[in-house]
Amino acid sequence: MFSRRLPHVVTRKDLALLIAPTYAASASVDFEEAHQRMERAVTSDRVSDHLHAGLSAALYDRKGPRTTEDALIDELSAGVQKRRSRVKAAALTPALSAVMVMLNVELGYAPEMMRGALENPKGKALLEDGLRALGTHLLKELIR
Repeated sequence: MFSRRLPHVVTRKDLALLIAPTYAASASVDFEEAHQRMERAVTSDRVSDHLHAGLSAALYDRKGPRTTEDALIDELSAGVQKRRSRVKAAALTPALSAVMVMLNVELGYAPEMMRGALENPKGKALLEDGLRALGTHLLKELIR
């Protein structure tokens, strides 16, 4: 985890709101339906831990030699307060699709055998790449 403050700055409710546009685009549902599904998904510790891990990875990538951890978290906090309801959907890639599959498996919309596909080494790597890409997209949208 990048910072112990991260789960307090980007709460589960915030996560649901931030990833709903991307989920809506990938599942071809309207924003309201996507938001409801994401609110249900982030109640799972596993899902919220994965999403926070993706944000952490993106924060590590963004942190420069002169940027402090607290300054970056403060910028993120301000961005969440200002722009959380204006986040645009991320472009769908195979890695990002793996994240959407993970969400669908947790919600019960995808067959349970898909969980096995995400747990093999290739699937895990793709999921990690997707979580990092989603985190990077969210940081780009929130920190300006």
